[in-house]
Amino acid sequence: MQSYYDPSDLAKFGDIGKDAPELAGKFFDYYGAVFAEGELSEREKALIALAVAHTVQCPYCIDAYTRACLEKGSNLGEMTEALHVATAIRGGASLVHGVQMRKIAEKLSL
Repeated sequence: MQSYYDPSDLAKFGDIGKDAPELAGKFFDYYGAVFAEGELSEREKALIALAVAHTVQCPYCIDAYTRACLEKGSNLGEMTEALHVATAIRGGASLVHGVQMRKIAEKLSL
């Protein structure tokens, strides 16, 4: 079964700036600065990015940050735990919006 996402497209990400090079340059400069070693290590940033990639469901990002995590020394246990952290936050964020639903339902039920 062919997928809508083609893994080889990830290598073409830099081409996104072809028709707007100034904007792309600013994005890629920012992107590079964000992922540079800082208060957090590059390894920690890659784990965060992997977890967020699953939350936003970007297969290209999952591919890229799975590779980055492994290259920066993370193991499958750490990567899986990061994914569970993101899942817990996403699930909790969905559930807490149930308070809004309840408020509206209670108001309309009066």
